[in-house]
Amino acid sequence: MKYLILVGSFIAISWSNGRQISKNAKSIIDLMNQSAKDWNEGNLDAFMALYDTASTFMLPNGPVGIAGMKENYQKGFFNGKMPKQNLRYEEMVVRPLGKDYALLTGKFVLYGNDLKEKTGRYSLIFVQRKNGWKILHDHSS
Repeated sequence: MKYLILVGSFIAISWSNGRQISKNAKSIIDLMNQSAKDWNEGNLDAFMALYDTASTFMLPNGPVGIAGMKENYQKGFFNGKMPKQNLRYEEMVVRPLGKDYALLTGKFVLYGNDLKEKTGRYSLIFVQRKNGWKILHDHSS
């Protein structure tokens, strides 16, 4: 009888954890899709709001913080207030890294405005904060 209770408890905990992981993955993917929408609407500040204030972004010369990241996006991917191309994410996979961290890998696609489509891969480390999931580190290429 004790064995059945133990197995039943393990199954219930596993099922509960699986539901939480699935909920977290959905939340992160929803945030990413919203960030692409913000980008496409030319709202770079809303796009950047997904990043934690302590976030780093890997560039060829090494990591930069929020200010360097925003400058990189503004100079390289925007014409004034609007992006040079639209953005979408594909092949998003979320892997939990403990209770408050997750790894998101996927593919980004820059398209439109009569420019050649550009694609690349990314790895994002997310952290759960009081105000929701935030990107702690971005390595895109």
